[in-house]
Amino acid sequence: MSQPLYPSLYQINTRVWLTEFSRKLGRPATLDDIPDAELDRLAAIGFDSIWMLSVWQTGLAARQVSRTNPEWRHEFQETLADLTDDDIPGSGFAITDYKVHAALGGDAALARLRARLKKRGLKLMLDFVPNHTGPDHVWVDQHPEYYVRGAELDLARAPKNYTWVKRKAGDLLLAHGRDPFFPGWPDTLQLNYGNPATQEAMIATLEKIAGQCDGVRCDMAMLVLPDVFERTWGLTAEPFWPKATKRVRAQSPGFCFMAEVYWDLEWTLQQQGFDYAYDKRLYDRLRDHHARPVREHFLAGLDYQNKLARFLENHDEPRAAATFPPGVHEAAAVITFLSPGLRFFHQGQFEGRKKRISPHLGRAPDEPPDEALRRFYERLLAVLRQPVVRDGQWRLLECASGWDGNWTNDCFVAFAWERGAGERLIVAVNYSEHQSQCRVRLPFADVAGHVWRLQDQLGTDVYDRDGDELHSRGLFLDLKPWEACVYALNRLPVGQ
Repeated sequence: MSQPLYPSLYQINTRVWLTEFSRKLGRPATLDDIPDAELDRLAAIGFDSIWMLSVWQTGLAARQVSRTNPEWRHEFQETLADLTDDDIPGSGFAITDYKVHAALGGDAALARLRARLKKRGLKLMLDFVPNHTGPDHVWVDQHPEYYVRGAELDLARAPKNYTWVKRKAGDLLLAHGRDPFFPGWPDTLQLNYGNPATQEAMIATLEKIAGQCDGVRCDMAMLVLPDVFERTWGLTAEPFWPKATKRVRAQSPGFCFMAEVYWDLEWTLQQQGFDYAYDKRLYDRLRDHHARPVREHFLAGLDYQNKLARFLENHDEPRAAATFPPGVHEAAAVITFLSPGLRFFHQGQFEGRKKRISPHLGRAPDEPPDEALRRFYERLLAVLRQPVVRDGQWRLLECASGWDGNWTNDCFVAFAWERGAGERLIVAVNYSEHQSQCRVRLPFADVAGHVWRLQDQLGTDVYDRDGDELHSRGLFLDLKPWEACVYALNRLPVGQ
């Protein structure tokens, strides 16, 4: 399947989705029960890949931790007022085996789903958790050397970072998976990347996964970088990602690696073989509601930007509709998804869901959809289906002052998209809380000497503009607070 330069990805919480189908069917649903009509709908929207969250086998030990941890339980209760233990299958990231969970239909059901997706031109992405496993993974008994061990002194100094694990051959004190800034996750055990055998075992796991899907989203991918791992555990490790990505692609050419990554390590992981890295920096700047830092973010080279995954929400972040007020949400979405890179959407985003669903849960709360937001996303997704923004050339545009002394041009973020001579879009957003004006400098050499029609792809506005003025002074814009426009630019025939 060919991939556009700027594809779209949709993340689905698999267990929650199947719970919804189970209600309709009156019995537990598996991957085989996902209707073809749903897959047709996802393909028609314009997605290129579907990320199925939490399909792998998890264990009873992690589930029990999820159900009894007081802090987590409080969070779950906030999401589901009628919470029961049955709603808590445990974290999908506390994996005991990279086999599809039996309750979801097993590996065979996944293979059939992948074939159905492929028939519709959709690729399948799954999870890979490099940093840790669930506490009852078979390696605990068979290969304890794959894990970071602790001593009694470690347990005394950091009791939340270590746990005694019962084994047939004798109990061991092992570390919980964690990052260097927070206590360990109590439903996990930390893998030791200082042991070459651990790295080989994880590469073999990746090679197996690559036979079942078209890509992986790698959880907290930066945690196994040698410097981060050493800072966390005091253990030296050889680089993992360069050899892992190379070996997997030797077996499965075109296999996609997407990194969940923070701490300004996006470029590092791109250089180590990742196709895409989370762009948390753009998300954070959009949350701050200031245009200039957002605009400055787009000054980076396209060799970097093209490999960023742009998002407004995912399972780790608060819902976009709960984070961005009406108006701001739409403006942030236009900036995010009409920039270069991977367009990364999350189940429930289009409907304006406001309650984040923990990956420990298997059921979503009932929430009424936001119809106005849904209509906005329908229009935006229609724009994203246009070839000009899937395979075209993107440029950041300069926004000059509307007139002497008017500083509000600093409130704009503007892009141009071009594909050939006949496909052009101008994207402009007033990312501020007040009315703003600017003149957008157009990058097209053939503007002068013609009349141009500007038709807003998000609304109904149509304007005709003289090309000589566009060339000499730029496109004048006067936009309301948080207003966004996406103009198709077309040359009118002479005399019209």
